[in-house]
Amino acid sequence: MPRSSPQSGRSMAAAALIGVAVMATVDEIVFHQLLGWHHFYDRSTPAVGLLSDGLLHTAELLALVAGFVMWADLRRRRALSPGHAWAGLLLGLGGFQLFDGLVDHKVLRVHQIRYGVELLPYDLAWNAAGAVLLLIGAGLALRARRAPGAKDPER
Repeated sequence: MPRSSPQSGRSMAAAALIGVAVMATVDEIVFHQLLGWHHFYDRSTPAVGLLSDGLLHTAELLALVAGFVMWADLRRRRALSPGHAWAGLLLGLGGFQLFDGLVDHKVLRVHQIRYGVELLPYDLAWNAAGAVLLLIGAGLALRARRAPGAKDPER
């Protein structure tokens, strides 16, 4: 198959979707299941919390599959832009983390990181981790954009 020109926008989008799915999976496995600190939705019965975790798990698996299908298509067409993909992965990881920490925890209050403790240190660590991942992803995106041959007519 002939080589296509790298598609930076699609490479970033595919990897960002994978990043969101991976961070959601890590959150669910570590904080929901292993530590048992919270469910996705904690404002009802434990059964509803468990159901909400199952729905989150379904969504993250679908996102992971969709992201890897997009990734595989780019690879098959030899149109993957690795620098943009790395940036997208970190933007997805950090974006999920920060969205969860700010919107789910503070705005919607569907759950907190942990119950029965002083939340401030947990909130600061959670949101700082997301912000650091986002900043690294943004830095990688700028670097990839400035790289020689980074033009992308088909974003």
